[in-house]
Amino acid sequence: MAVTEISAEQLLGDVQELQARLDEHEGPARDIAEALVAAVVSLYGAGLERIADALGPDMRRVAEDPLISTLLLIHDLHPVPLSERVGEALDSVRPYMESHGGGVELVSLADGVATISLRGSCSDCAASSATLELAVKQALEELAPDLEGLEVRDMAPQMPGLSLPMADPGAGAGSGELPIVMSAPAAAPRWVELDSPSPPKGALGTVEVAGQPLLMANVDGTLLAYRDVCAGCGSPLHDGALNEGALTCPTCSRSFFLPAAGRSMDADRAQLEPVPLLHDGDRVKVALSGAG
Repeated sequence: MAVTEISAEQLLGDVQELQARLDEHEGPARDIAEALVAAVVSLYGAGLERIADALGPDMRRVAEDPLISTLLLIHDLHPVPLSERVGEALDSVRPYMESHGGGVELVSLADGVATISLRGSCSDCAASSATLELAVKQALEELAPDLEGLEVRDMAPQMPGLSLPMADPGAGAGSGELPIVMSAPAAAPRWVELDSPSPPKGALGTVEVAGQPLLMANVDGTLLAYRDVCAGCGSPLHDGALNEGALTCPTCSRSFFLPAAGRSMDADRAQLEPVPLLHDGDRVKVALSGAG
């Protein structure tokens, strides 16, 4: 297999596995191996610095490649400032946050620590606050893995204050995970990238993830995901009618407003179960508890 066909995650995983195997040994051979690795890393760093100087502003386009971005972060050569990448990450999750009646803002970024504010309340929402945090966490890990810490403010009552360490870019930027305290079920949600096409504007679609049927909806260009189960009668919703964000169950005729976290438009105030979704270009990811 050509190197270009191997994902950045796989390459980083191989490096980490070899490092772990090296750590199991002691003696002169290990010292020589570590010195060799350090020399090779320094060599690549010096070469990347010259490439960055030669490309100038064009380096931003090159850095869009995940593998190259990781190497640039390791050597502190990424052309896009951390503040800009943090802003892009938060922008990518705002549609999902707003679909649950909330929002996220960057309060400050100092000494590598980002302080964000989660606005609104989802205390009456079927989607727990933990899944909203998960969306923010995922976006920051992808675009700003060199962030050293994350502090979350102004959360709903069920969301305790957090101080969260980010991954160490020197240990393989983008490969670590941002630990987070969650009041979620024992099976923590896991992100899964979808390989099926997204529905066009104003249309519905279905997808199955880990054996769980999901309803996809495109409301004015914003993708939303819900469990394909009516909160009123328990029947599937994928054959329902979608009109300007309002979804009508084909079985019981209840209406749910999808941009407001799937709340019922009828007197019973029933609510669908939203599923966290991230949409970045052609890539769409959803998070489900227990998804493999």
